[in-house]
Amino acid sequence: MSQQFHLAGFMMASAVTHSHAMWRHPRSNTDFLSARYYQDVARAAERGFFDFVFFADVLAVPGRYNSEIRQAVEQGVQSVATLDPSYVVMAMAAVTRHLGFGITRSTTYYNPYDIARAFATLDHLTEGRIAWNVVTSNADAEAQNFGFAHHLEHAQRYNRADEFLEATCKLWGSWEPDALILDKQGRFADPDKVHVVNHQGEWFNTRGPLTVPASPQRRPAIMQAGSSARGKDFAARWAEIIFEIDPTPEGRKAYYQDVKARTAAVGRDPNSLKIFPSFIPFVGETESIAREKQRYHNELADPIAGLITLSAHVDHDFSGYALDEQLQNVDVGGNTGLFDVARRITAQDNLTLRDLGKLYAQGVLLPQLVGTPQQIADQLEASFDNGEADGFIVSAAYLPGTFDEFSDFVVPELQRRGRVRQRYESTRLRDHLGLPEVSLHEYLR
Repeated sequence: MSQQFHLAGFMMASAVTHSHAMWRHPRSNTDFLSARYYQDVARAAERGFFDFVFFADVLAVPGRYNSEIRQAVEQGVQSVATLDPSYVVMAMAAVTRHLGFGITRSTTYYNPYDIARAFATLDHLTEGRIAWNVVTSNADAEAQNFGFAHHLEHAQRYNRADEFLEATCKLWGSWEPDALILDKQGRFADPDKVHVVNHQGEWFNTRGPLTVPASPQRRPAIMQAGSSARGKDFAARWAEIIFEIDPTPEGRKAYYQDVKARTAAVGRDPNSLKIFPSFIPFVGETESIAREKQRYHNELADPIAGLITLSAHVDHDFSGYALDEQLQNVDVGGNTGLFDVARRITAQDNLTLRDLGKLYAQGVLLPQLVGTPQQIADQLEASFDNGEADGFIVSAAYLPGTFDEFSDFVVPELQRRGRVRQRYESTRLRDHLGLPEVSLHEYLR
């Protein structure tokens, strides 16, 4: 583990991210339908030398809680109103030079050719600043938006995702890096370096080649957030960046060790995968000012808003349970890893369902780091030195202020300690992260 760690930002193309209080906060800009909203975040993140900003995305308005959407819409919870992040990213890339961007796309409701073409194009237009956050989608509401009654069973989703990545990598490898010649005497490209892939599998058939020549990174950085055992195995095979949610040091350390061990077990260098736990910072000139910021934000969070989103995330309706009782051990069809975290902290802190809903609305179980820039730097250093992370993802309590405060006050303190970079050395996201060059020819066999 190096002495320096990485920084990134969490976003949704929305007025809400992890914090369901965010859109209600008086310091938040709620003009999330404008390009300027996202460009202000991009400028702040690049000012703080972040590796990337990552956009989560969900393909349905939450409708699991009480089997209807009215409360979700009225509360303005996560995913009620979101733009397509791939278009948002281009607006942010236009006002930055080095900042990378992670974009979520589902392997359950898209096609490998669509994904390969879109992400290779984005990688060209940003000069190599793109990551793909691979998700399998986990809710019936998403399935129904794409013409299916129910989503795929958990293991099937990951089996499909494995083949999806295989096919997509073949397509990205169908153009060799020097295939494009552009000799105006008459030779556009070398046909010996453009390959038909002829992928035929259980889930997908695609002939290829891709219509987009090899992009600056050969393939975008692959991001994932697997928290179940199957999800962690998938991440160990494919991921180069992992987004993690766990509010406890012991949980983060156990996750880090587990995923790194799984990565080594499949023959990959564990350093080729970077693990990023996420947190919400509250920065103040004094600790008491920071704690007042935290208190004010947390009081804006409604526990029902949290339970609406929890129901959507784990695909289980919690509307019929008593709020003053504890979370029950039930079978869930969605994010099983996140549900396991919720159960663990419920038992650890003796939480009622109301308490859990409140925590979920405050930040979807993310830890909150509170204090002066020096105190927050201390907490990040301690987490990193404890073997919990390769980097950290900042999630906002209000926008763009959280990113402004972190970049302008916490980052200089981290730079003074030698913990984060003082300048960018490249425009490519893979270089920011220290990821190895990729060879895609193995997928053409």
